[in-house]
Amino acid sequence: MTTTTTSLFERLGGLPAVEAAVDLFYEKVLADPGINHFFDGTDMVAQRGKQKAFLIMVFGGPATYSGKDLRQAHAPLVDRGLSDQHFDAVAGHLQATLEELGVARDLTEEVMSIAGSTRDDVLNR
Repeated sequence: MTTTTTSLFERLGGLPAVEAAVDLFYEKVLADPGINHFFDGTDMVAQRGKQKAFLIMVFGGPATYSGKDLRQAHAPLVDRGLSDQHFDAVAGHLQATLEELGVARDLTEEVMSIAGSTRDDVLNR
């Protein structure tokens, strides 16, 4: 008997779904005056590409992400005051993005659980 497990990446809809989610997510983040200053001077085309590759990897898709780990990537932002409040705002935009795109509740919960599990690494604790 062969058992196959469908990755979260596949259940979400693959590359087109991740691309749509990341693009909408950053629209929301960049429109939020409480957190958008953390992206001042950021090449957002490159940032979107890194975020897409990272999410594809953590969702069980083809691993092409080769960037910094979460602690390294966010250390300069922590130095600039990144806190739980900001993390919660970003997570809220992620949840709103998934809901706006019509992602099923169980998949949204799975994504949000993964996102929540990164809090201590993102905030360098």
